[in-house]
Amino acid sequence: MRRPVLILLAALLLALPGLPVLAQTQPIQTTPAQTQPSAAARPVPDAQVHAPPTAVTPVPLHASYPAGLLPLAGLGLELRGDAPELGWAARDLRQEWQTRLGLTLGTGGTRRIVIGTRADPVLAAKAQSAGLLSDKPESYALIVDASGATIVGADAAGAYHGAQTLAQLLTAGGLRFARIQDAPAVARRVAMIYLDSSSGVNDALIPLLARLKYNAVLVMSDYVQWDTARAGGYANPQGATKAEAARVADLARTHGLEVIPLIETLSHVNWMFQNGKNLDLVQDPQGQANYAYDTLNPATYDRVILPILREAVEVFHPKVLHIGHDEVRNRDRFPARPNGVAAGFETLYVDDTVRLHDALKSMGVQTMIWHDVAFSDALIGTLPARLPKDIQVAYWNYLPAASYPALTAFKGQGFPLLGAAWADPGNPEAMGQSAAAAGAGYIQTRWTGYFGNPSVWDGAAAQGVAYVRGAQAAWNPATPLPVPAEVTYRDGYQPAPYTAQTGALIDLSPFVTRALKDTDGKGWIGKGAGTDLSALPTGDVRLGDTRFLVSGAVMLRGTRANVQNLPDRVTVPLNRRVRALSFLHTTPWPTPADRDQVGSYVITYDDGSTVVQPLQYSRHLRAWSDTTANSMIPAPAWRGRTADGLDVNLSTLTWVNPSPTKLLRSVTFISDGTAAALAVLGLTTLEGGVAP
Repeated sequence: MRRPVLILLAALLLALPGLPVLAQTQPIQTTPAQTQPSAAARPVPDAQVHAPPTAVTPVPLHASYPAGLLPLAGLGLELRGDAPELGWAARDLRQEWQTRLGLTLGTGGTRRIVIGTRADPVLAAKAQSAGLLSDKPESYALIVDASGATIVGADAAGAYHGAQTLAQLLTAGGLRFARIQDAPAVARRVAMIYLDSSSGVNDALIPLLARLKYNAVLVMSDYVQWDTARAGGYANPQGATKAEAARVADLARTHGLEVIPLIETLSHVNWMFQNGKNLDLVQDPQGQANYAYDTLNPATYDRVILPILREAVEVFHPKVLHIGHDEVRNRDRFPARPNGVAAGFETLYVDDTVRLHDALKSMGVQTMIWHDVAFSDALIGTLPARLPKDIQVAYWNYLPAASYPALTAFKGQGFPLLGAAWADPGNPEAMGQSAAAAGAGYIQTRWTGYFGNPSVWDGAAAQGVAYVRGAQAAWNPATPLPVPAEVTYRDGYQPAPYTAQTGALIDLSPFVTRALKDTDGKGWIGKGAGTDLSALPTGDVRLGDTRFLVSGAVMLRGTRANVQNLPDRVTVPLNRRVRALSFLHTTPWPTPADRDQVGSYVITYDDGSTVVQPLQYSRHLRAWSDTTANSMIPAPAWRGRTADGLDVNLSTLTWVNPSPTKLLRSVTFISDGTAAALAVLGLTTLEGGVAP
């Protein structure tokens, strides 16, 4: 179900005290020096512009985008119907107008955005006449033209999904014209999230998951501070309170997401043995992991499991509750106690599963389990037949493959089935296709540690990016993503205004130490024309959100032979007041470990004081050949491919000036001389704010 080493690593990284982040800079006092001539700078009104998405994600099933924009002036919102989803759609669109453009989307106006369902005969007729009407659950028709915008859902959920598409058509100049007929390939599209004390993460994730058209969340809830756990002395203070759990559940439901709590039982139950409690209930008293419980001790259920399941049902009001039941014999002995050995593993597993299933059913809740034990090669011939057929089975396989035929095979057992993927290249994509072919649901899992929520932005962001990939795989698996998933994830998790920032493009050509092209084995990293950056646009170019003057690389010293003679630092005089600095940068080679410091940027003010921006590998920058983004601190800037077929990329780090009224004398690029080295390809100042 998970990779414990990666989870532990993510948890350790988050727990390390004193790790510098972008906003935590280090002030140093130096002696003022004589002002040097400034580097050449080109003032521009649009040094940085956060652009609207160029494509809708997930990609609609059928869509065309005629030339033209529906002006925003005089545009109002009209809802046809009283379904809650219509109100949620209006809320989301109003928030989009405010966040992106600082505008209010009202209800009046000469042109309208009309949102409703095919239950409204006028709307149904309009969609029908356009050839876009659909009756498939969660489908919708969307028309944007000079007269206005119309969303017609086959049902209220479809209308809500249509609003998520419309939001992605918003630009500063208006709504892009569109004609769309859309429907999901997979009916159940589930994204996994965690509950802990970091509430802001789920506040950002849940609207993003709604925008990606998921319709359920699997909520890891082991460490919620249940009353039962608090009374028993094993509640973890890092866990979410019950009030927070209820709040997140309500937030999810009002974004169109069914809430499926996951409380791991039978195995992975370390949560019930916290603080040395309940050790009389451990399955293997001689084991080291406190990993599973004793299914033959009535106190296991009466004291711990059943009271907590009852609390979970009261808090989440779920239709389904996931009880785990995976990897039962991966650690310690199971069965370990003599009476359990006599009964046999299969009977212990079945009796426990049926007991929890029946308890949940008495509360009106269905049961979900992971597949790997009950459907293992050793047990599939006998064990599944002993389980109630209404148990939902989540088949997980996190290894990349062309397809997952086990989904079809398990479907023949007669259980409701979902396929679960993780984050490796090709895994969500193939699982989505296989789920659609088998008529199964889809789960996009995330394994970032029980208290690792912040890592979805910084530390394990690749697992957050996988939400985008999984959404596309479940909604429209036949079509690849047209935009890098990293770009979509970053924009959805941390939406930014569609406004231009004034600034200046700094000419780094006097400081360049390496050419981007390598025609003679002496440019870039010295590997020749097949492995260089000749594909990178040069001159005045916009890369990602930011404009740069690109002429070459200010490459600095490292341990490799062909960069040992380069300078270890370069100072660029600026003599400007700036709000922020944006660096287009990379490392020529990957460093051995994430978060190794490879260098720093030292910003010096006119009074001699300085601020240091550390550069940690994978956190603030990564190698041009490393295309996996585990931190969203740097923004994606450019992706390309070398002549030899190597996928490469560059990122932009924006340092925000804590003292924008002070004159900034210079910035010094410093390499720590590691195996990674350091290369800066562009520098842009952000100075005034929003351009007129």
